[in-house]
Amino acid sequence: MSATLPSHRWQIAPTDLDTAMDLARSIEIIPDHPTSLLIAQVLINRGISSAAQVEHYVHGRGQDLPSPTIDFRDLKTSVDLLETAIAQGSKIAICGDYDADGMTSTALLIRALRELGGNVHYEIPSRMSDGYGINKRIVEKFHADGIELVMTVDNGISAYEAIEHAVNLGLKVIITDHHDLPPKLPPAHAILNPKLIPTDSVYYSIAGVGVAYLLAIELIERIDSDRTASLAPQMLELFTLGTIADLAALTGINRTLVRQGLKLLAKSQILGVQALITASGAGDNKQMKPEDIGFKLGPRINAIGRIGDPQTVIELLTTTDPEVAQERAQECEATNRQRQELCAQIEEEAIDIVEAMDRQYLLDRVLVVVAEGWHHGVIGIVASRLVERYGVPVFIGTYENAQHIRGSARSIPEFNIFASLEFCHDLLLKYGGHPAAGGFSMDSDNLPELQQRMRTFAHKCLEPEHLKTLVKVDVQAELSEIDRYTYEQIDAVQPCGMGNPEPVFWSSNVRIAEQRIIGKDESHLKVTIDSPAFPKGIKGVGWRWAEYYPLPDRLDIAYKLRENKWNGQSNIEIELVSARAVSLAMDHSQTAAPCSFSFQEREYQCELAADGQALKIWNNSGHTLTAIKGQKTAILAISAQKTKEVSVKEPYFFQLIKTAMAKVGV
Repeated sequence: MSATLPSHRWQIAPTDLDTAMDLARSIEIIPDHPTSLLIAQVLINRGISSAAQVEHYVHGRGQDLPSPTIDFRDLKTSVDLLETAIAQGSKIAICGDYDADGMTSTALLIRALRELGGNVHYEIPSRMSDGYGINKRIVEKFHADGIELVMTVDNGISAYEAIEHAVNLGLKVIITDHHDLPPKLPPAHAILNPKLIPTDSVYYSIAGVGVAYLLAIELIERIDSDRTASLAPQMLELFTLGTIADLAALTGINRTLVRQGLKLLAKSQILGVQALITASGAGDNKQMKPEDIGFKLGPRINAIGRIGDPQTVIELLTTTDPEVAQERAQECEATNRQRQELCAQIEEEAIDIVEAMDRQYLLDRVLVVVAEGWHHGVIGIVASRLVERYGVPVFIGTYENAQHIRGSARSIPEFNIFASLEFCHDLLLKYGGHPAAGGFSMDSDNLPELQQRMRTFAHKCLEPEHLKTLVKVDVQAELSEIDRYTYEQIDAVQPCGMGNPEPVFWSSNVRIAEQRIIGKDESHLKVTIDSPAFPKGIKGVGWRWAEYYPLPDRLDIAYKLRENKWNGQSNIEIELVSARAVSLAMDHSQTAAPCSFSFQEREYQCELAADGQALKIWNNSGHTLTAIKGQKTAILAISAQKTKEVSVKEPYFFQLIKTAMAKVGV
């Protein structure tokens, strides 16, 4: 008997065949090769519908970047302060953060300031004892150490009391941050934050490391412009590493610079990056891709911030000693293995707790899980995995002691984490975040009331149909179209990431020829799918899909394209994103005989799948409507290339389906 399929809801982008054909005729993604309709539709889905837009998106041409001093009004003041401090030999201190963005930002500015002759020091707050951001303890330490100029990176915009204390002690302060603005800004001498600039600026989406990068480049240009050509590539490498690892949107300036930075990283000038690439097995010595950072380099850096000492990463990214670089890279590798083990252990325990609730989370529309002994540095990762598994917002916490709980939260699109925490603000000691994620601490006595309050909030914004993971799909593809040429076109539109997702295709009624469980922990699924373009079938993998084994013989699948390089050979494969029961192109051997009927003076035929789950209706024009039992949307196929989802509650479709159901005897 087959295991349950993923509990997903598909959002298939509407297909515009005419526009796609026009765009495909007017552009060349790969020189001297025609552009396919698939890639044209992918571009249209991202708001790109003209040749000029494609030139900028794919090739990075056709847009001049404005000077950042136009939007960042305090940028000149910041450079003035740093130039003076360097010239006078004043002590400069950087206060960073323990995530990848904060640590790469810190390393970037340390490298720039040291190269320019700065007397630079740094401090990363302790995740365990300090929590996030600069505080009075760090300020007083800086003052005692004779620091004269303080810079925050990836933090500081909400630290009013700490910044005020620094200024009162006579320290000059520059805040570089990218987080949302508080009602009252700190009294710093200069503040660089993209949330203070116009929302239509190309710089609006930069992360903390982006702010640090702009400041470093301006400072180098001011003090020693002859060295810009040699120093800027190092800054760009760290910008790229931090931007992708922080999941910043790969749009605007981020996309433009990351595209350039990825070309540099494979042959990095930074010893620590070289060592980390070697230790993690990332890259192919030609050009790195965002997934090399997102799944290899980034997790190893973030693991240090979660359960290790951030100084390890700072030394890794700033050292000029090859032996130190190798040692720190190995420390990152070992810490990441420890992090993986902790995550696996906590996830298993959390799943046991949830399963014992007997699906109560579906009634609550939110999941609150708290237990003793979990490392709060990794529970956010576990929260994300629980969201993927159960399709509801997740609040996960652990007891710091008998009186206090510290937690993390992750969400689904329709549920705003920060708003939910504000809804419960009187129950919390501290909280923060944004719509998709957040953190909080609270008295343990308030846990029952927090659970009830979160249920109330969830019922205000979530409907039962929201409690399935949303999968956004670009366009339907025939498996015969999935070949190396298609992959190369898709690969040409990299980098993909947040705000600019990887293309997701779907194919109907595919046949699973082979399937088996793989991985050291037997948690993944390897499949072979029949395909005309692949004599031996197209290989695919479903990460963490072992629970769905065995899959039905026939499925609709959603997937991304991947290149698998092994033993000198390169093969195009797929990564499974989702699967559902066959909807379009049903297997007629598994259906009752088609029935004919008239509706609004037009002739139709219909058939019902043998399991009673899928109803298919079609007319003489070749239009097909497929409705799945229990789903509120149906799939309308105008042609093989043009499909869209429609509501079964729309009067026309409701009556059409009702008439067909009566005809087949439902």
